[in-house]
Amino acid sequence: MTSPLALGLAEWSRALRWDALPADLQERVRLWVLDAVGLVLAGSTIPAGRSILEVVRHQGGRPEATVVGLGERAPAAWAAFAHGSFAHGLDFDDTFPGSIVHPGSLVVPTALAVAEAVGADGAALGASVAAGYEVAARLGAAAGRRFHARGFQATGVVGPLVTAAVAAKLYGLSARTTAEAMGLAGSMGGGLLEFLSDGSWAKRMHPGWAAHGGVVAAQLAPAGFPGPLTVIEGRYGLYAAFLGAGAADLARLADGLGGVWRAREAHAKLYPCAHVIHPFLDATRETYARHGPGAPDVEAVVCDVEPWQIPIVCEPREEKVTPRSEYQARASLPYCVAALLVDGRVDMQTFTPEAIGRPDVLALAARVVHREAAAARTGASPPPEPGGSPPEPGGFATAVEITLRDGRRLRGSVSAERVAGPEAVRAKFARTAGRRLPADRAAALAAAVAGLPATSAAELLARCTKPTTPAPRDRPSPRPDRAPGS
Repeated sequence: MTSPLALGLAEWSRALRWDALPADLQERVRLWVLDAVGLVLAGSTIPAGRSILEVVRHQGGRPEATVVGLGERAPAAWAAFAHGSFAHGLDFDDTFPGSIVHPGSLVVPTALAVAEAVGADGAALGASVAAGYEVAARLGAAAGRRFHARGFQATGVVGPLVTAAVAAKLYGLSARTTAEAMGLAGSMGGGLLEFLSDGSWAKRMHPGWAAHGGVVAAQLAPAGFPGPLTVIEGRYGLYAAFLGAGAADLARLADGLGGVWRAREAHAKLYPCAHVIHPFLDATRETYARHGPGAPDVEAVVCDVEPWQIPIVCEPREEKVTPRSEYQARASLPYCVAALLVDGRVDMQTFTPEAIGRPDVLALAARVVHREAAAARTGASPPPEPGGSPPEPGGFATAVEITLRDGRRLRGSVSAERVAGPEAVRAKFARTAGRRLPADRAAALAAAVAGLPATSAAELLARCTKPTTPAPRDRPSPRPDRAPGS
């Protein structure tokens, strides 16, 4: 791949066309868009979404892109911010398990906002989504799960570079200017895990802020405001700054680019909670299905948890057993396992204010405990590297042991969490989109997404909401780039 690395990614991304995508990737793009759009609709209805709408409403500026729930258009950067935050708001967006980067809430909101702003067709929209997912997969893979071990949400760290590449592609920037935009975006990354301490809402805005930053970076660079081309591998670049020199495997950025699609590794979520909890729910569900205990029959549950997962979903113990907010509940292994055993499901209703205070669930959560997993026993990935860096991997593996009141012990394990197939994603969309749209409009929207590339971003968004502010008569054209080869 061309060096600097950002330039190599930019050259590949800029050249990608919809009709060059393998057929299975084209279908994946449709599902990625469908999943993310449903989550945008659902996220716009929650209290955090309403707060974001209130802020975006007062930003002013050129009415370029539709904002679901606002009734008017906003600048593309702010539309991307709103939709990225909505899409992540329920902790239901897809994930690359090896890095815990959430691509859908980064890529799709950015692509929709900029594509609508520039009047791009469905083929350009689809190609930009495919490119964004692949860039996200590779930037995440280079770090593995090390950002989380350092106290950062990976989505917030690599996200601005991803969204800058997406926006630059749709703005028609040259490869060099795209790389410069990614260089600027490197100074916009962040995303602390401190929200875990009190269940507050900061995490919800990480993808949205990354989307906003990427769009702004892609506007700044062609305006004569360049960023460092060595933003990825430089002495003070992304990985060196956040992880320390030599901590990232930069070869994973380039290996097979253009031939091997790492974007295929994205997993759609089946439960609206922290992704590392999913295999525990799958293992519990499978054990429950085989042996049929009900919650009253359960004396205790022991979950084998890898060391890097413990501070995310198991500790502090008191907060995980009695979550004080729905966001704390989404990151609580004891609460989620208990809710599954009591209700037979974990879904959007599991995390309402009323649900998280139920005495029967909390009583069982107090009997859900964890122990540190040994890779040899669980079939999980290798032990953490020195310094607490979590293991590399594909999906998440785990084992659970359920002790019944009659003394029987039931053990179940999974080698990775279940992967949602196309029908599961479509069924999930019906539920998420249904939080804002009636069933007939949600079905029409799903059909429009399935019609990509025949459907444009503007047409898709028009089916999500009906803006009261008319669209500008002449759509803004892509921002002028520097001379070819600049």
